[in-house]
Amino acid sequence: MARPMRFEYKGALYHVHARGNERRKIFFTDTDYKKFKDYIAGAIEKYHCLVHCYVLMDNHYHLIIETPEANISKVMHCLNGSYTTYINIKRGRSGHLFQGRYKSILVDKDSYLMELSRYIHLNPVRAKLVDKPEEYQYSSYSSYITGKPEKIVTTDLIMGMLSRQRKEAQNEYRHYVENGIGEDLKNPLDSAYGGIILGGDRFIKGVLRTIKEGYTERAEVSHRKALRNEMGMEEIIEGVCHYFKVTRQAVVKRQRGDIKNIAIYLIKRRTGATNKEIGALFGGVSYSAVSKTYQRMLERLQTDLKLRKKIEAIDASMSNVKG
Repeated sequence: MARPMRFEYKGALYHVHARGNERRKIFFTDTDYKKFKDYIAGAIEKYHCLVHCYVLMDNHYHLIIETPEANISKVMHCLNGSYTTYINIKRGRSGHLFQGRYKSILVDKDSYLMELSRYIHLNPVRAKLVDKPEEYQYSSYSSYITGKPEKIVTTDLIMGMLSRQRKEAQNEYRHYVENGIGEDLKNPLDSAYGGIILGGDRFIKGVLRTIKEGYTERAEVSHRKALRNEMGMEEIIEGVCHYFKVTRQAVVKRQRGDIKNIAIYLIKRRTGATNKEIGALFGGVSYSAVSKTYQRMLERLQTDLKLRKKIEAIDASMSNVKG
């Protein structure tokens, strides 16, 4: 089964979601909810992460977590692992509590944090468990509108986006959230690029540049084509032509030389094109020849500084993400 890519870097902000195995309950009593929050507190203390919002439903949960130390995997392993052990012992069961791995989406805090927090806090209202979000006790919403601090929640970032005056920020946030009640709000997460990055073009571009070379070639990585950019082959050919000041014919028909190899490498890395499609573009080059060219380029880039600078210059002249 394809596995979603994980991005980890200092200061990253995530929406994290986990659901019970076969959509079954993960919280059975009030004590369970409190215990889960204790484990959140433990993860915060151990890994110095920040929790901006949370909602705990009976068979799933949502968290918005910031990781100053680039360690979301450790945070979630600690949280889900500890809670699973607790439930298994308490209820005399064994095996998985959660349905697969947790899902995490990297979020551009400047563009989507506010909207995402509202969507999460309205989850119990949409599920018709309560009429107003403050009536649901297993949520961070009350800490935002009452000013009463909660040990595991930091409200400063979102409140600071609204007003420097705390009381005014609380009123503004309440108004913002309540305006969404009864509205057919679009789930912001539906706009996530490749299913795992939520943000504007510049934010997505910066994240994509952190991907290790060759990572998206791995078969188990889900959304592979989306992550490998939506740029077309002809756009890359045009960029190569512009850089080397040659014609398209000189690139695609050249029998040997770096220009053709660079074009193949960039198309392979920056598009979702298959080896067969790339080979056809270059006049019937075989599937294996395209693969070998790409692998040789990867090897050369480890030591050939001049080649690396050429490719970086061509990369810089082209948009990684189409607007």
